[in-house]
Amino acid sequence: MALFSPIRLRQLLLRNRIAVSPMCMYSSPDGAPNDWHFVHLGSRAVGGAGLVIVEATAVTPDGRISPLDLGIWNDAQASQYERITRFIREQGAAAGIQLAHAGRKASTSPPWLGGKPVPPEQGGWSPVRAPSALPFSKESPTTVALTEAEIGDLTQAFVDAARRAHRAGFQVVELHMAHGYLLHEFLSPLTNKRADRYGGSFENRVRFPLEVARAVRAAWPADLPLLVRISTTDWHEGGWDLDQSIEFAKRLKEVGVDVVDCSSGGLLGSVFIPAKPHYQVPFAQAIREKAGVATAAVGLITDPRAANDIVAKGEADLVLLARELLRDPYWPLRAATELKVDGPWPNQYLRAKPAL
Repeated sequence: MALFSPIRLRQLLLRNRIAVSPMCMYSSPDGAPNDWHFVHLGSRAVGGAGLVIVEATAVTPDGRISPLDLGIWNDAQASQYERITRFIREQGAAAGIQLAHAGRKASTSPPWLGGKPVPPEQGGWSPVRAPSALPFSKESPTTVALTEAEIGDLTQAFVDAARRAHRAGFQVVELHMAHGYLLHEFLSPLTNKRADRYGGSFENRVRFPLEVARAVRAAWPADLPLLVRISTTDWHEGGWDLDQSIEFAKRLKEVGVDVVDCSSGGLLGSVFIPAKPHYQVPFAQAIREKAGVATAAVGLITDPRAANDIVAKGEADLVLLARELLRDPYWPLRAATELKVDGPWPNQYLRAKPAL
């Protein structure tokens, strides 16, 4: 079955095509992972995924979505990931991390507390940094446009975070350029109103994200893969769209990105997204075919046979699951049983393995 076929990304061999999509837990008061993250991530590795990607992890303190986000802006934080990456790898999965900066969507509360802006007196911060002085909403913190010098500093912050991630035992880095966060904000003409070399034309808007990708690729080991998540469309007229995503993916491939993870939306809070099972898969297929780069499909993928078809039909190279793996950490093992293949059952669970 295609879903359970291995895939080699540079010198890293994934045991199957199932990956745990990065999902924020909002459970770190100091930016470092703790027992929650160990159990949450470790259980998905036990559950049979080929790649487990840690949630959006901030490269600077003010790059967090919330004051409770994970970070990797210092060595003390990085050391706390080591037992997690070690355990994931011991289960036969690869350990990945998504590096991120929230941009104008920073300093908010966790979803179960309303996702509202958090003021400085409650542990948040203001202003937040973005391409242009355009706050996400009327309630959001004041937004200040980054200077060119600050853009350079942030590129270095991504590089430093990637180096820490490697020392912490990660085998995959994914750069977060989606969902309305900082690097996506530079890509989209709806949020990038700059008049310098980082704004205006397509070439200027992709400049900073490409600088980050190029710099991280140079710092990340040559034998390990680099992924980039993009929002393939803003779902809004005049915004970032699939055609621009295809051109951007070509440039990402040129600088050494191995997989483009194809999501969508997140830039604006008031657009209609026609969400339904597999609604983003055509984006992954189009980029795979027209940009000539491996892709990952994500979004309301729940059925094992349908997930297998995505890979078998060449619509994407990897399938990333998010909420379905929150509901069932052992989805890959169940999928293997349904597809009648020998799944990656840990020795400790073999007594419960169903007969095929």
